[in-house]
Amino acid sequence: MRALEVARIEMSFRTSRSSGPGGQHAQKNETRVEAYLEIDSSSLDDASKRRLHERFGRTVRAVSQDERSQLRNRELAIERLLEKIRAALELEPVRTSTKPSRRSVLDRLSRKRHRSLVKRRRSRPGPED
Repeated sequence: MRALEVARIEMSFRTSRSSGPGGQHAQKNETRVEAYLEIDSSSLDDASKRRLHERFGRTVRAVSQDERSQLRNRELAIERLLEKIRAALELEPVRTSTKPSRRSVLDRLSRKRHRSLVKRRRSRPGPED
C-alpha cells in the first residue's frame, strides 16, 4: 500500500521519559517514543488525507513505553502507527440488504404463538375457565 510507505518515510518521532515507579534516580533515559504523522504536510493522495483527517484530525499519533530500550519502543510505535493508518484507510464492505425467507418468518411466528400459549397457561384461571 503506497500510503503506508509514505507514512513510514514521513513520520517523525519524539522521545521522553517513561512514566511509572522507579524512585528518585530511576528512569533517567528517554525511552518513551511517540511516532506521529502530520497529515496536512504529508505527500499522501487527497482521498487518503481526507479519510485520515476525518478519523484522527491533523495528526496521527502512536506511543510506546512498554520496553526499556528506546530502539524497541521506536519499532513498536512505528508498528502501531502503521496499523492505525491501515485500519483507517481500509474500505468497509457494502452491506447488501436481504429479506427473511418465508420459512424463517413462519418459524418465528410459530415460536411466538407457542411462547404466548405457555405464558397464558401460567396465569390464574379466569371465571370462564
